[in-house]
Parts: sequence; C-alpha cells; structure tokens
Amino acid sequence: MKMTEVTMVRIYLNEQSAHVDRLLQRLHDWEKVRGVTVFRGVSGYGDSGALHTASFSDLSLDLPVVVEFFDEPSKVDNILEHLNDTIKAHHMVKWNVWVNESEA
Repeated sequence: MKMTEVTMVRIYLNEQSAHVDRLLQRLHDWEKVRGVTVFRGVSGYGDSGALHTASFSDLSLDLPVVVEFFDEPSKVDNILEHLNDTIKAHHMVKWNVWVNESEA
C-alpha cells in the first residue's frame, strides 16, 4: 500500500455567509483541489456565542457549515495564504494526514 502525505483543512462558516459559494467555486475551479466536502451542522456557535440550532420542523438558514478539503501540503499552504483575507481568523484549521494511493 502506497501512502502519500497530504494536508487536510477545515473551515468553519455559517449558511448566511456569502463565503460558502465563493469558496467552493474557488477550490473547484481555480485551485482544483483533490477533494472538497461541505457539512451542514444541526447546532453550533462561534465568535458571538449565539447558539444556532435547527429542529426537525425548522428550516433555519443560519446553521453552521464546515468546508473540508485536502491536497498536497505546498498547494494547501498557497491556498490558505489567499484565504487569509476573506476567512475570519481562527476559522481555519489544518493538519497532515496520509491518503492511500494504491488502487484496489
């Protein structure tokens, strides 16, 4: 099994943020990262401390959203440099992981 080191990034936003669509477009069209996933939270809070929660009968449009992506470490570092101006401080985390490059 051949394993390759990549960097995983997680960005914390909310649904009302205009950043989500622009971020996805940038990661897909401009940066061409290897993989992106967007998670919609059912509950959470951020800088304001205000709790954002959805019930099953509620269609809240201000829920937490997490955008997660991975790619080569140098490519990710370059992307994060560009995002520093648009994403709030402390809303991006990264760590190194290994991806299986072997074909099954």
